[in-house]
Amino acid sequence: MNTTNTEKLLNRIWLRMGAVIIPLALVVLFQVLKKNQSFMTYWVFGVMAPAERTLGRLWSLFPFSVAEVLTAVFLTGCVIWLVRSVVLLFRHRAPRPFLRRLLSLGAAWLWLWSGLCWLWNAAYYIPTFAQREGLEAAPCSVEELSAVTEYFARQAASRASLVIRDEEGHFAEDLSGCFEQGTRIYQNIQTEFPSLDIKSVRVKPLLCSRLQSILGFTGMYFPFTGEANVNVDAPACLVPATIGHEMAHQRMVASELEANFVGIAACTSCDDVAFQYSGYLMGLIQLCNALYSVSPDTWFDIAGRTFTPELARDWTDNNDYWEALESPVENTAGDMYDTFLKSNDQELGILSYGACVDLLVCYYSSKL
Repeated sequence: MNTTNTEKLLNRIWLRMGAVIIPLALVVLFQVLKKNQSFMTYWVFGVMAPAERTLGRLWSLFPFSVAEVLTAVFLTGCVIWLVRSVVLLFRHRAPRPFLRRLLSLGAAWLWLWSGLCWLWNAAYYIPTFAQREGLEAAPCSVEELSAVTEYFARQAASRASLVIRDEEGHFAEDLSGCFEQGTRIYQNIQTEFPSLDIKSVRVKPLLCSRLQSILGFTGMYFPFTGEANVNVDAPACLVPATIGHEMAHQRMVASELEANFVGIAACTSCDDVAFQYSGYLMGLIQLCNALYSVSPDTWFDIAGRTFTPELARDWTDNNDYWEALESPVENTAGDMYDTFLKSNDQELGILSYGACVDLLVCYYSSKL
């Protein structure tokens, strides 16, 4: 082997080692530093958030979700790479090239994980939204819970007849208009909570929304492009509230608990009736789940006294939609996301969505 070939071989070896060692080192570094809240706060608000906002404004020039395209390309490429590696293994009976190809595939996923750590998971280790804004969400009594639940039911019912509906009474607001209006829904709430005061970037609908529903998700924030994406196959009556939720993630509200609360508060405080209704409806669902578990009779009494035909229609549409999609796939996806949340010290896991109730009761009790 001549000197040139030796140098090329050494360069390839160093390149392969670097492709694995660098992202692995970044993951290890993240694990070491994640408990250092002051450093994580500097990183998130000084580096990560500004970078993602810039990316979000850049990719907002495209009407489609760049995040969805990149995800599809990456996953398709991984499948093709793996299939090709297996085919070449059987064709040439050469295990070493096969192992190298597997190592390359593993390195790609390791880079992805290291990027996720530093571009999103870091936000789990900064002061929470409630801490930043001085909110204290203490456990509430059944009486307090029922009072706020009835408040949400009445607010939702009073707006249910004001939104556009089709001939059968289903929610029929123009969703494209909701995506445009979404950039303005934080204007009122950010005066009360200054940490939410950033320039909004338009949320995007997902092309593969049905797949999101099968997996049990209503949207996603993609830190690699700074895009917030919403499932538009889900019941339309909750799409505006989901827009608010995903925009909370753009504002570095990482916890699902707090993003749900922030999204609901943004919607109910804005000037658009479709967002107001959707926000109250989403909050009512959260409160209903909590109240029904401790006092089902109280919940049925509230529903019987407050639900209008329009509100009942949307309630039924939402329940029917998700019940029809229940499957082991959804349960598996939910378990995986639950594990992801807990791996980032979100101890409530996916139940963080239900824990939003404490913040709702704390905040809205003053409005009764």
